Amino acid sequence: MVRPRLIATAEGTRSEAFGLVEWGLLSGIALMWGSSFLWIAEGVEAFSPAVVALARLSLGAAALSLFPRTRRPVERSDWPSIAALGVVWMAVPLLLFPIAQQWVDSSIAGMINGGVPLFAAVVAAVLLRRLPGARQAAGLVVGFGGVVLITLPAAAAAGGSPLGVGLIVLATALYGLAFNMSVPLAQKYGSLPVLLRAQLVAIAIVLPFGIAGVPQSRWAWSSAGAMVVLGVLSTGVAYVAMTELGRRVGATRGSISIYFLPIVAMVLGVVFRDETVPGLAVVGTGLVIAGAWLSSRRER
Repeated sequence: MVRPRLIATAEGTRSEAFGLVEWGLLSGIALMWGSSFLWIAEGVEAFSPAVVALARLSLGAAALSLFPRTRRPVERSDWPSIAALGVVWMAVPLLLFPIAQQWVDSSIAGMINGGVPLFAAVVAAVLLRRLPGARQAAGLVVGFGGVVLITLPAAAAAGGSPLGVGLIVLATALYGLAFNMSVPLAQKYGSLPVLLRAQLVAIAIVLPFGIAGVPQSRWAWSSAGAMVVLGVLSTGVAYVAMTELGRRVGATRGSISIYFLPIVAMVLGVVFRDETVPGLAVVGTGLVIAGAWLSSRRER
């Protein structure tokens, strides 16, 4: 049994190369979280950032509560770890992203978020006291090189706010820590009981900010519709998929799904919000795919 600790991680239960289940989870995560930056951008058109965060958490928790397995009991000794997960993975980052996207394009937000696997690998190496395997390390480096090629020219062209970019980098680092924290809890209880409780903790934290943000918001059907998709899929289903992938293959290998988020965010930003993408993004996309393939191979 995994010993409950406030900050802990564990290796995955599957060291083999990714199969259909792992690639399916990875693809779903990339689509749902990669599109979340578009839904956030649509949401902040009418709602304050705190209202966006509260809406997505509330809708996500409502979606998760429909599954009976969310009511599986957890030990009291693990509640501090679950509460910390709610703060680090949900409450703080989900507030930071809509605040930052008042000044930063959705495509750039998605691109910067592509640095999560590196943060996850560093945290895993520290907590497990073991470096990633050669293939996984090479995949992380190659994939991050692709993210850099995608991100830097786009950020310069769009004139992103340094403050906005800094907030996204902070949220990205917290995600890397949170992925590691979620693995031992998901291996012990499954993803649903852990995530619902973590989201309820996050809702309690975000609620005062959301209430305070209501006067700065207005109603718009397009923004409301974006919140439904953002909440049910990007904050409900996607968290379950990410936690399950981490449980199976570990935080370092599971987090490579985030490398595909910049690609999804970039395409959606161009198609739906007329955002521009430089030519180097095509080369960066190829590197991201190559890095993900390397990281997905069998662990040694």
